[in-house]
Amino acid sequence: MAGERRPRSAHLFFEMGPVSRRHGRPPSADQSPGIGRGDAGYSRMVHCNDPESPQASELNYPDNSISTTKYTVANFVPKSLFEQFRRVANFFFLIVAFISFSPLAPYRAVSILLPLVVVVGATMAKEAVEDWQRKKQDIEVNNRQVKVYDGSFSFYQTEWKKLRVGDIVRVEKDEFFPADLLLLSTNHDDGTCYVETMNLDGETNLKRKQSLEVTSTLHNGHSFQNFKALIKCEDPNEKLYSFIGILDYEGVQFPVNPKQILLRDSKLRNTQHVYGAVIFTGHDTKVMQNAMDPPSKRSNIERRMDKIIYVLFASLVFISSISSVFFGIKTKNETSAGNYRWYLRPDNSSIYFDPNRAGLAAFFHFLTVLMLYGCLIPISLYISIEIVKVLQSIFIDHDQEMYCEDSDNPARARTSNLNEELGQVDTILSDKTGTLTCNSMEFVKCSIAGIAYGSRSCEMGKAASGIIQSEPFEHHDSPSAFERHKSEGTSKKSTKGFSFRDDRLMNGQWVGEPNSEVIHKFFHVLAICHTAVPVVSKSDEILYEAESPDEAAFVTSARKLGFEFYRRTQTSISLHEFDPKIGRKVDRTYELLDTLEFSSARKRMSVIVRTESNQLLLFCKGADSIIFERLAKNGQLFEPNTKCHINAIQRQAYEHWRLHTAY
Repeated sequence: MAGERRPRSAHLFFEMGPVSRRHGRPPSADQSPGIGRGDAGYSRMVHCNDPESPQASELNYPDNSISTTKYTVANFVPKSLFEQFRRVANFFFLIVAFISFSPLAPYRAVSILLPLVVVVGATMAKEAVEDWQRKKQDIEVNNRQVKVYDGSFSFYQTEWKKLRVGDIVRVEKDEFFPADLLLLSTNHDDGTCYVETMNLDGETNLKRKQSLEVTSTLHNGHSFQNFKALIKCEDPNEKLYSFIGILDYEGVQFPVNPKQILLRDSKLRNTQHVYGAVIFTGHDTKVMQNAMDPPSKRSNIERRMDKIIYVLFASLVFISSISSVFFGIKTKNETSAGNYRWYLRPDNSSIYFDPNRAGLAAFFHFLTVLMLYGCLIPISLYISIEIVKVLQSIFIDHDQEMYCEDSDNPARARTSNLNEELGQVDTILSDKTGTLTCNSMEFVKCSIAGIAYGSRSCEMGKAASGIIQSEPFEHHDSPSAFERHKSEGTSKKSTKGFSFRDDRLMNGQWVGEPNSEVIHKFFHVLAICHTAVPVVSKSDEILYEAESPDEAAFVTSARKLGFEFYRRTQTSISLHEFDPKIGRKVDRTYELLDTLEFSSARKRMSVIVRTESNQLLLFCKGADSIIFERLAKNGQLFEPNTKCHINAIQRQAYEHWRLHTAY
């Protein structure tokens, strides 16, 4: 495997053996933090299916409408004026405009006030238009439709903004959740569903959610008729992956954990419909708690322009100061007989030219010259840049190269303040090896029963080989396979997640290998031990949606090696698998008894299945340090060779990285 994954090692191991069937696991300590806390630990009360009760009305929770705009009608003028006069040039010309109304001005006030009004007004108009576009998007979101239980056996359509805390809603497949919900039930009997949280954390992998067993039987309007419950939980907060609360139903308290919470702006996938109770609405939802108020965005070019204006302003002050000093000296000399110029009439002078108060006259002259030389400050530069930014945002909105055909969405510039920042690299985050992290997993090599298989270089090796020619990734047991692959080149269409080449395992040739039974079980681990979901594309091709890229790579690899996972139900997994006894593919279904999901503490994932021959098997995959500790005696026979393969891959990966960074 190449890329980033959760366990320390990228190799797959398995263990299996007879187990007893389990009907469920009690919640762990971290899954049920509400137990024993008492009502004093919860400050939010949600009356499920009873939002109009007097107790619920007294709580005065906010409605479900949201606003992401920067301005309101009340604060637009003062807030926008503040934003405009944060710019040095605008502030300078504002001061000059005030002074221009005095007799010191060498020109009329309108000559400086009119350009300032035009520049500031045009920029404020642009801000108003962009904020109105954001307002329209908010209106569109707030008016989306959702089905809400009406209390009389049926659901009706209403807008998102009309949802109240405690409402029971029904969300269909591929719809977004309108608020933060407590998952009550799904169309599956066991109450599971799959959620895509790309809008929350950027992850396209599906997350599995599980309703409480006590509410998993609520499947229609009739079952909700007598459903009344009280949810006691924490206050709204920004923590996406934590939730503390309990469900008080029929006098019994059930702990609620993040597995039962459906967050606003996440999408329902691979499940026909779900029912949920609204817990948080509007700006109380976790996604809005994480949203900051629209900041005053200023680009690097604009900040650099301010610095240039500072330099120009300093030059202007310097020139004006020199001029005023000489003016003061010359004015003071006008008091000497024979030195004054008759047309200045020092005997009948004003405060602006008074030889007896030359210092004050020099100061007034300084203000006059400051206005006279004010053309050094380019006020038109800001408006020119604003016009360019607006035109750029229009081009972005109509750029065909930025149109997404899959989602049928064009690019949308919500603001034009930072156009020049697009495509600029500010910070590079790297992992401990110094290589850029790519969330892409490929099945490249494997070690089965102490024998290394695989003859294709990983992505790191490809990157390094583009800079310097080096030896193959490691010594291959079958060097001719590598040469054959090189000769094939790009003639074969590559499959995402599968970069494995070895004739000893491909096309059913593994049957003739030593320890073929172990290889057979290895393929079973790839095809069965996962939580992936098969999805049929428009071209009738089976694609896999998984919680992590490594799971998708494993299942795809199993299919390419002859063990195709094609259907999952809540209690079974079905494969098209190669049967070595009859020499062809057959359809087999494995009863899924339990899934022990991966966690940072366990560092492994396991599934318990029952075969068609009534045999119970435990399949497990995980980090090498965890699996080695749990190997049976017969499994320990291959441990030395497997560790050698792991160490060899790690050394070669480091060598490729060193060569890559050296060049």
